[in-house]
Amino acid sequence: MSTSTPSLPLIAPERTALLVMDFQNGIVPLAPDADALVERVKGAIADVRAAGGTVGYVRVAFTEDEWAAIPETNKTFSGVAASKMMHHEEAVTRIDERIAPEDGDIVVRKIRFGSISTTDLHEQLGARGIDTLVLAGISTSGVVLSTVIDAADRDYRLYVLSDGVADPDAEVHRVLVEKVFPSRAHVIDTAGLRGSLRSA
Repeated sequence: MSTSTPSLPLIAPERTALLVMDFQNGIVPLAPDADALVERVKGAIADVRAAGGTVGYVRVAFTEDEWAAIPETNKTFSGVAASKMMHHEEAVTRIDERIAPEDGDIVVRKIRFGSISTTDLHEQLGARGIDTLVLAGISTSGVVLSTVIDAADRDYRLYVLSDGVADPDAEVHRVLVEKVFPSRAHVIDTAGLRGSLRSA
């Protein structure tokens, strides 16, 4: 079993949130080996819960008014709006029931790539005294990349779960995890997370 790197700081659960991003019914099937990915993230959720950490869920979904407010200058989301995709009441926007939220978890709904820019996630984390984020998400080049950049600029201590993120493009995933993320975050796997957690 792999363990945390000796130089890797221990993770204080009371100041840590695992963010489970875009693991919703319409997105999970797009990930390579999706069932195995969900099982690894399910294990990470259990580890964080057992250690006394916070679990946060992020999903992408839209109301009719939010579709209408997306300008044509937005290359990605103008298409989402035009196609009326990801309505907030549709089953495709529900979080995968295998890793469903529990009472006390943070749950936010976003309308752009990143987890923070269109939600009150930063405020909710601050209210709980959280300064450390562990990221799992689909896709690596979408929600994970955007959240890493935004959260790093907000001075969070960041961890990216190398086996808890996935992208339809294997090469893009590799470059981000191996070349881009390490400048802003500690990149560990789910076994490394387990080894880095300590009791409050």
